[in-house]
Amino acid sequence: MKISTITLLFLLFLSRTISGQNEITIEDYNRAVGYMYDNYNNKKVFNTHIKPNWFPDSTGVWFINHTPDTKKYLKVTFPDMVQSDVFDHEKMAVALNEVLGGNIKATDLPISNIVYENTHELLITALGKKFVYDTKTETLTKKVDKKSTNTNKIVSPDKKWEAYTKDYNLYIKSLETNEVKQLSTKGKKGYEYASWYGWYDTIEGENGKRPEHFWAEWSKDSEWIYANICDLSTAKKMYLLDWSIDSLYRPKLLSYYRGSPGDTDMVYIDPVFFNIKTGKEIKPNLPRSTHINDIEVTRSSSPNKVYLQQMDRGFKKVSIYSFDLANEKLDTVYTESSTTNIDNFRYEFLDTNNLMFFLSEKSGWRQLYSINLKTKKETPITNGNYYINGIERIDEKNKTIYFRASSKEQGRNPYHQHLYSISFNGKNLKLLTKENLHHSVSISPDNKYFVDNLSDLQTPTTTVLRNTSNGKVLLELGRADITKLEGWNPPEAFTATARDGKTTIYGALWKPSNFDPNKKYPVLEMTYTGPHTQLFPNSFSRAFRLQTYAELGFIAVVVDGLGSSGRSKEFHDHSYKNLSRNLEDHIIAIKELGKKYSWVDTTRVGIFGHSAGGYDTGRALLGYPEFYKVGVASSADHDHRMEKAWWPEMYMGWPVDENYHSQSNITEASKGNLKGKLLLVHGGIDENVNPSATFKLAETLIKADKPFDMLIIPSQRHQYRGIYKNYFLKVKWNYFVEHLLGAEPIWDFKW
Repeated sequence: MKISTITLLFLLFLSRTISGQNEITIEDYNRAVGYMYDNYNNKKVFNTHIKPNWFPDSTGVWFINHTPDTKKYLKVTFPDMVQSDVFDHEKMAVALNEVLGGNIKATDLPISNIVYENTHELLITALGKKFVYDTKTETLTKKVDKKSTNTNKIVSPDKKWEAYTKDYNLYIKSLETNEVKQLSTKGKKGYEYASWYGWYDTIEGENGKRPEHFWAEWSKDSEWIYANICDLSTAKKMYLLDWSIDSLYRPKLLSYYRGSPGDTDMVYIDPVFFNIKTGKEIKPNLPRSTHINDIEVTRSSSPNKVYLQQMDRGFKKVSIYSFDLANEKLDTVYTESSTTNIDNFRYEFLDTNNLMFFLSEKSGWRQLYSINLKTKKETPITNGNYYINGIERIDEKNKTIYFRASSKEQGRNPYHQHLYSISFNGKNLKLLTKENLHHSVSISPDNKYFVDNLSDLQTPTTTVLRNTSNGKVLLELGRADITKLEGWNPPEAFTATARDGKTTIYGALWKPSNFDPNKKYPVLEMTYTGPHTQLFPNSFSRAFRLQTYAELGFIAVVVDGLGSSGRSKEFHDHSYKNLSRNLEDHIIAIKELGKKYSWVDTTRVGIFGHSAGGYDTGRALLGYPEFYKVGVASSADHDHRMEKAWWPEMYMGWPVDENYHSQSNITEASKGNLKGKLLLVHGGIDENVNPSATFKLAETLIKADKPFDMLIIPSQRHQYRGIYKNYFLKVKWNYFVEHLLGAEPIWDFKW
């Protein structure tokens, strides 16, 4: 068969075009490095979020304003709204140079914190050292720290008693007579009074000791003391081996107490109260609670009363009680049950007004309610098809609640939050941030003012001071400055229709700064479908999050599908006992992008994620091998039965059922479905997500005769830090460059 000259030229042109698309240069890596947070924040991009620091007496606020030329410490005083320097920057530079040495410049003072001690003294932290700055004399002196408080003892409010533990029992000692009273008598190793369970309590060696902990709390009148009994007597451990210690030639054995889903042999936490006069030990008559659903205790304004909150195992029922310590009467204040899980339940007591406020999704949307603590009457304060993100402040004096909410204003992005105020009785609802943007707010201690960082994905941040009575802007504090960026365009928000055929879901995409619409770019997704959060970048401060990956030649995307948080209860419940399907909406959204844009190549899709995002990544390559071609799964919980108990029991249910098995990545791997390139990464001493499931997944892939790659970072825990973080990023970047982009990766580039 003869091939014409024209055909040969066309094939040669095509091969060069494809080859050109797959090339990567050191300049691409340099641009990617330039968009890492430490390399752009307040170096190329300024004031994406200005943090307010309120004076404790509400007479003003201080903040840092960055520009390409200088870093200014500024303050605004109330009520005159005068803006000025916190101090003379030139004189402060001279003073810091005298005490610290070096070449500190007035335009870049290394001050990390300022605390107003009083009207003329500032506590300054610079380069990790503390100083007192006198604003009258403009002098700087070294801060003399008081002797550190003994954390193993606690003194009563009336200064008459000191509580401490000995041999796992709780004692009190009179500070007037030195008389000692032993309050508890049943304490022993493994059944420890006035102790607490530490999530990261690491035990070294075969017979090592758990770190010692002491905690107790006095009533305001010093008549009662509250503590917990930490019962480890039947608890099981998880284990790790630390191979990374240079001086050891055998790995160090590490262990920690941690329950897995369905376990009954866990750490139990029992609240206990003691009367100081009688020494009587009192326990509320409630079912025992494990360390994943321990009873929360809130003190009342009445010395003899406390409030108890208990979430049943499985997170389907929450109960609030009042407990009278004097007569040991337990009274139910509120209960709520759900056929799925109860997530994001929050409450606050204002019992001087006989009120409890709480946030609940029971109506189908997260709304605000109150309970009269005397009559038990429940009152819905808000009502509607919108989501309350949180209570920002309760103003007892003016009987006003300030809260953040999304989805209330029609036609706006459901991930953009606004600040509202409402009276205790549910009247006088006010929108205090009317701009169609996301608002990140902070309210002054006296509730008169708030600072608002308003922005969205494509609108640079403006930071303003506002009045809480009506939201009126009183003063502009700063604006984001991106003039030093070259060629950068902000990411684009997009929408798609979810797998239910009706619900609008949201995502965002990043393009390279040297974007060419005539090319076709592979897609690289960052995933984390943990149902307690969402990834949509609602503010300008998050607009650079995936730019590094875009600069390497990808269209980088995030998607929030059905099952993630921040929207309706129905939306949220799609992931309950159903985590393995969370990526289906992501696939739909990316395919829609491919139909909309010629430069989106949906035949080359990669994915990466950490922790729950690592589970997603494993599920993507194993469960959807025709769509996802390359994945990097780091610190992943590949089998929820091998995870810490609380997270899977909240979202996969309790007791443990067949869903745990069918939705395990290890189960999926045994089917032999892996077709693409998968890199498994884990920290060797990760006590949050134990590496065991990653090893078990590797074992299963070997048995299935499937090729994969693996990186264990021996010295790292759940988060990788320092040089290990950079090493992991380099491996991850190059994994996608080689296997998704199809280019020859470069290893020796500088951070």
